[in-house]
Amino acid sequence: MPLPALIVIASVLCIIIALAATAYWLRARSRRLFEAKLQARHDDQVSYAFIINPSKPQAKQIRERIKQYCQAKGLEDVRFYDTQLDKDGKACAQEALADGAGIVVAVGGDGTVRTVASAVAGTGHVLGIIPIGTGNLFARNMGIPVGDPEAALAVATSHGSRKVDVGRMRILDSRDSQTRHAFLIIAGIGFDALMIDDTDPNLKKSISWLAYFISGAKHLFADKFKGDITIRQRDGRTQTNKNVEFRTFMAGNCGEIPGFSLMPDAAFDDGMLDFELIDTSGGLIGWANLFGDVMHQTITRTSTQSPLSTNSSIEQVQGSDAEIKLKKPALAQVDGDILGETRHIELSVDKQSLNVRVPVEQ
Repeated sequence: MPLPALIVIASVLCIIIALAATAYWLRARSRRLFEAKLQARHDDQVSYAFIINPSKPQAKQIRERIKQYCQAKGLEDVRFYDTQLDKDGKACAQEALADGAGIVVAVGGDGTVRTVASAVAGTGHVLGIIPIGTGNLFARNMGIPVGDPEAALAVATSHGSRKVDVGRMRILDSRDSQTRHAFLIIAGIGFDALMIDDTDPNLKKSISWLAYFISGAKHLFADKFKGDITIRQRDGRTQTNKNVEFRTFMAGNCGEIPGFSLMPDAAFDDGMLDFELIDTSGGLIGWANLFGDVMHQTITRTSTQSPLSTNSSIEQVQGSDAEIKLKKPALAQVDGDILGETRHIELSVDKQSLNVRVPVEQ
């Protein structure tokens, strides 16, 4: 081969190698800069408090994984707080904040997340979440990895945060009527609380959130509830409906559950709650129609009923607060935690009062 041709080929190869090396160097540099930015934003002199629910089967293993992860990442100011029967997530989080925690991370199910969030909301501090519960509904709605503790840890310690609303329920006919019980997903009174209260804990461990449906089947023919419902709607108008019969009344901050959309219009940062009044008639026909309505919502992503529905109703409206006065007591719940029987509740929302660590958008 002539010498000039060899020189040309060698030159081209050198250029290709130089370009490849430059691209590799730029990519490595970009990655280093990105990691440095995350470290500077979140990991420099930040104190982490992990609030753990030790009753979860994997709690002990998760604790060790957190320790190993933090050690590998060079996070030295790390503390652990265990919830107890007489010390819930709220009390643990308050203690952690008093101890100087910068980031409070809830390690547990929706109940642990709810109680920790109730203490962190309004403080300006950030809530991280490592979901190890049954439903982990709030984590799912926020896009936080479920079933992957390493990924959830990465989000809690390295990613950005998002401001979200916190719903509040007051039991007005109780001794602690001034207590505003926080909820991040859904609060309700009636059938939904009955279903949650009667769910077998052992069954939850074996078949997860499907255990709720088995419990719900026991109460399909329970008596309806009746009362007066007042809602302040999105446009500021207040409407009161008297002697309303219903199966369940719910207020949603997030509307997605595994496989279904209960409240397609719900947004966790709009300063509004999505109120939903559900009723059925005609026995199993009504419940079958209700299931069809939920499937219709899930498929169409709209808060409308199925055109085939005849024995069920789902009335939905957005508002800032509501008040329910019942003729007879009914169970109330917030994010799956039963608050007991009541005849008089108030529901409200604190707009974007909670900062939650979420995955950054790439």
